Amino acid sequence: MNKINFSERFFLAGASGMVGSSIKRKLIELGYGSHEKGGAILAPNRKELDLLDSESVKNWMREKKPSVVILAAAKVGGILANSSYPVNFILENLKIQTNVIEAAWLNGVKRFLFLGSSCIYPKFAKQPIEEEDLLSGELESTNQWYAIAKIAGLKLCESLRKQYEFDAISLMPTNLYGPNDNYDLQNSHVMPALIKKFIDAKKNKLPFITCWGSGSVLREFLYVDDLAEAAVYCLEKWDPSIKNAPRDRNGNLLNHLNVGSGKDISIKELAEKIARITEFQGLIKWDTSKPDGTPRKLLNTEKINKLGWKSSTSLDEGIKKTIASI
Repeated sequence: MNKINFSERFFLAGASGMVGSSIKRKLIELGYGSHEKGGAILAPNRKELDLLDSESVKNWMREKKPSVVILAAAKVGGILANSSYPVNFILENLKIQTNVIEAAWLNGVKRFLFLGSSCIYPKFAKQPIEEEDLLSGELESTNQWYAIAKIAGLKLCESLRKQYEFDAISLMPTNLYGPNDNYDLQNSHVMPALIKKFIDAKKNKLPFITCWGSGSVLREFLYVDDLAEAAVYCLEKWDPSIKNAPRDRNGNLLNHLNVGSGKDISIKELAEKIARITEFQGLIKWDTSKPDGTPRKLLNTEKINKLGWKSSTSLDEGIKKTIASI
C-alpha cells in the first residue's frame, strides 16, 4: 500500500533546479498532481516564495496547505565555489532547510522528503560508504560548509520523527548530473564542468583541454532521473517506523538512505569517456596544482535496493542524454 496517493498536494521546493525539475517530471509522469484526481504540484519560484524568509515560508504553507513536501532547494556548487563562499554555503542552506522543515511540521504535513548529499560522510570513510558511517570521521575540507548544513537538515528531520512522530525521510544521493544542470565553470560540479569543457573544445577545435587535479580520484555518478524515481518510490513505499524497514549494522532503524549507481570511475577515465562521446580529438592535460578532493566516494546502496529501487541508467547513456539536452 502506497504512503501517498493521487489526491496529494505536493510542495516541491527547488522545482526549477536540476533535481527539482526532474522530480516534477516524474510525479506528473506517474499521475500525481492531476487536478482531475484532486491533486496539485505547487512549485513556486524565488519571486513567489523566498525560502530564506522564515515568516514567508510559514505563511505560504499555512495558506496553500500541502500534504507532501519535497525539499530539493539548496545552494550548491563545486570545489571552487565551496572554497570561495563558505558563509553562503552553510548559512543559506541552514536557513532554507530550517524554514521549510519547521513550517512543514508546524502545518501538519503528511510526508516530508529531505534531499541531502553524499558529501555528509567522512573524507576517509570505508568504501563503499554505509548510512551508519555518518559522523564517524572528519569531513572533506573543500565542501565541509555544505556538508555540515546537510547533516543538520538530516538530523532535524530525524529529531522531529523521534520527538513528534513527524513523518520525515531523507535521501543522500551521490554525485548527480543530467538535464538542467549548472555548466558555469566557476561553480559547477565535475561532470557538468567536464561536459562543458569538451563540448566547447570540440566546437572551437582546441588542441587540448586542462582538467583539475590528478584525475586519479574515484567518483560515483547518478543520472538525475534515476534519483527522481528513487525519491517518488521512497515517498510511496518507505516507512522507517515499521519492523522490516532498513536498519543499520547495530539493528537501529534508519531515517536516511543512500541513493547511487553502485559503480565508480576515476576522473581520468570519465574525462576520456566524455572525450569519446563528444568526439574531441585533442590532448587532455591535468593541473595537479588544483585539489582532488576526497580520494574515493562510493555509496553502499544495498538498503534502498532491498526496498525495491535500483538505478537503471548507465553512465554512457546518461552522458549522451545530458549532452543532447544542452
